[in-house]
Amino acid sequence: MSEAEVKDNEVYEEDLVDYEEEVENGADGGAAAANASADVVKKGYVGIHSSGFRDFLLKPELLRAIQDCGFEHPSEVQHECIPQAILGMDVICQAKSGMGKTAVFVLSSLQQIDPVAGQVGALVLCHTRELAYQICHEFERFSKYLPEVKVAVFYGGVHIKKHKDLLKNDCPHIVVGTPGRILALAREKDLSLKNVRHFILDECDKMLDSLDMRRDVQEIFKMTPHDKQVMMFSATLSKEIRPVCKKFMQDPMEIYVDDEAKLTLHGLVQHYIKLSEAEKNRKLNDLLDALDFNQVVIFVKSVSRAAELNKLLCECNFPAISIHSGMTQEERLTRYKNFKEGHKRILVATDLVGRGIDIERVNIVINYDMPDSADSYLHRVGRAGRFGTKGLAITFVSSASDSDVLNQVQERFEVDIKELPEQIDTSTYMPS
Repeated sequence: MSEAEVKDNEVYEEDLVDYEEEVENGADGGAAAANASADVVKKGYVGIHSSGFRDFLLKPELLRAIQDCGFEHPSEVQHECIPQAILGMDVICQAKSGMGKTAVFVLSSLQQIDPVAGQVGALVLCHTRELAYQICHEFERFSKYLPEVKVAVFYGGVHIKKHKDLLKNDCPHIVVGTPGRILALAREKDLSLKNVRHFILDECDKMLDSLDMRRDVQEIFKMTPHDKQVMMFSATLSKEIRPVCKKFMQDPMEIYVDDEAKLTLHGLVQHYIKLSEAEKNRKLNDLLDALDFNQVVIFVKSVSRAAELNKLLCECNFPAISIHSGMTQEERLTRYKNFKEGHKRILVATDLVGRGIDIERVNIVINYDMPDSADSYLHRVGRAGRFGTKGLAITFVSSASDSDVLNQVQERFEVDIKELPEQIDTSTYMPS
């Protein structure tokens, strides 16, 4: 895609990002199709490119929107899920970050929905406001040529009266939102769920792990008709949470693209640095000076550390911006857009941004503070090198518990993370 087209596409390019790279990486499509099952283990997305989105028999309006976005070939997860999903089957899907899961439920809902004035036909729940905003944007992109389909997003932090008015005066056909706000609107009868035909949970483990959120989701679920399609997606689905997901479904199709050990992201170079807490700032400064990057995300463990580190970087004249849960919703979204549009090249963030958020220019993630679990590590480093493009992840290790988490990551994802060498070859993590 040319620069101009990328800009025209209104640069919130979401979850479906780099098909062009994908095609180059695996152009051995047709011949490999027969060996796909063997090759998938090695490559992650081989043998699929012989088919395009046209093979899914989608509405011409959807195909046109897909084409406008510059996408030709479905990713592995789309190839596996979309044909079943558009038939209305229940689906549980786990696939790596950046493999285009969002498009699976966006396209399959748009394909099936028959908009009726004043009726909500599809409900998508996710655990953070940013993700809700981003999913809503995906629906808008793909429904470009379906002007009769209305989509709206609902989350806390916005005056509830605004949402009530919208539901009364301009009721959407597709609702995206966080469980708390959706439940409040449904309980007060402002949001009617009795016509919902598609019930979707994105990053479902995050919502079902937390008992409070799970209760909300269950209550919302009970307000929808018995006869509906249920789809759940996540990058990490533990063995424990799978049965919980299935309670919401009837004989779902289960798709686990790449088993857990292969969840390490294709094309991502991972290193660690052992240092003391006091050495972190100097080291970070040196790295930002020495490394080539398009954009970089730096993860820290608390709101106060995010604010402090951001201040420090700005004082050192680095083009930094921070996003954390201590900000108002409006401020967070303004900053998110600012970074996404490339006005700032460095984002300092808490784990709030660790899941689902997609900015395709990010090619380096630095864990200034070690995440608290192997799952969280996967989601954080998954911000770099989306969809098989190159990326670099560097983790600071400053305590025994940090080393424990790093060991868990290495065992669980079967990777060998080495100490950062003196010199690192730019071509290993910068797209050529």
